[in-house]
Amino acid sequence: MAIASGFSHSLFGFVTSAKRAQTKLQSLTQTIAKKIIFNFLQHTVIFGIKLVLTDINQNQSIMLKRFFILCSGVDSDIVNSCSNGEQNKYAGIGATVFFTAVMAFIAGSYALFTVFDNVYTAVFFGLIWSLLIFNLDRFIVSTIKKRDNFLNEFIQATPRIVLAIIIAIVISKPLEIKIFQKEINTVILKEKIEMAMENKKQVTNYFKSDVEKNKAETDSLKASISKKEKEVIALYQSYITEAEGSAGTKKIGKGPIYKEKRAAYDLAAKQLDSLKSTNVKIIATKEAAARILQADVDHKVSETQPIIDGFDGLMARITALNKLPWLPSFFIMLLFLAIETSPIIAKLLSPRGEYDFKQEDAEMGIKNRIAQNRYQSELQKKTDAEIYDKVYTDIKDDKELYNYKKKSALELLKLQADGFVDRQKKSM
Repeated sequence: MAIASGFSHSLFGFVTSAKRAQTKLQSLTQTIAKKIIFNFLQHTVIFGIKLVLTDINQNQSIMLKRFFILCSGVDSDIVNSCSNGEQNKYAGIGATVFFTAVMAFIAGSYALFTVFDNVYTAVFFGLIWSLLIFNLDRFIVSTIKKRDNFLNEFIQATPRIVLAIIIAIVISKPLEIKIFQKEINTVILKEKIEMAMENKKQVTNYFKSDVEKNKAETDSLKASISKKEKEVIALYQSYITEAEGSAGTKKIGKGPIYKEKRAAYDLAAKQLDSLKSTNVKIIATKEAAARILQADVDHKVSETQPIIDGFDGLMARITALNKLPWLPSFFIMLLFLAIETSPIIAKLLSPRGEYDFKQEDAEMGIKNRIAQNRYQSELQKKTDAEIYDKVYTDIKDDKELYNYKKKSALELLKLQADGFVDRQKKSM
């Protein structure tokens, strides 16, 4: 019994250990499987994302390329049948046209902002201006056709080059104004100071006659008072020295001469007091009028100052730009001239490509069809004329038709004769 009991315990422990080992093995197997599946899914997702991004980038590149080709103004049906290199050439030309329009938008918006002083209005009209430049550039590039004769191509492109030069100058000028804004502000500030000084001088000259007349009258009144004061002082010294005996009769005391001189002094003093009381009021009135005139001058100057302060428009800035050294501005204009004319120059200098041959072939086919249609039309016209000539020749020899025509002519002649007779009878 003891042996059987020990064996059963050993067997039970072995089975339990086997189950535990089996559980651990299953857990380990599941963990490894999860890792394998996770790594597989991770790499699959990453690869899928990379594939999608690559496809998106390729699609974006193709869309951008098609957009630039559209900007170049070429025939999409012909260029799509050309090689990738030929398509890239016209995509580059279209990109130049597009970015020229972008520069035109920036330049036009800034120029119109200096005019309207409103961002939304400037952006709106700047967009219209850029679309106009874009359309002109696209037209210029698309109408130049490559042929075997360079001289004919150059003559064909000359008006377009002149137009491109004009466009380049118009686009570059506002950007030059923005680039040299600080220097232009300095020039405009100097001009404003000069204008303010000149304006003040002109306003002062306008009121000068009234101011000078008022000042002269005031000075005259003050001079009369001063003259009378000197006279009173002289009379005062005269009667004092007469009393002291140091002048005049040189007799000390208040004699008859003293009394005469004193009376003259008293009279002059009274006249001085009367003159002062009268002239001081007039002088106060004149000085008040002078202050009013000065206030009018200051008011006129301040009234016209906002006009001078507003001297900051597009024309003023262009004028200020012309006063700066011409070389930097000239090189900027040359840069835009090179950008604007580069598609035309590139098309002139580049050899005839696949697109040019296919375009010429399509045009030649149209010309041939038109020539064939014209020839067939002329031939049909000539054939119809010959047929009608033959028909009328045969009709001319027909006696029945001749007799019918003769009978109709006789009836017509009789009617005309009867009508003539009736008119003659009525007139008699």
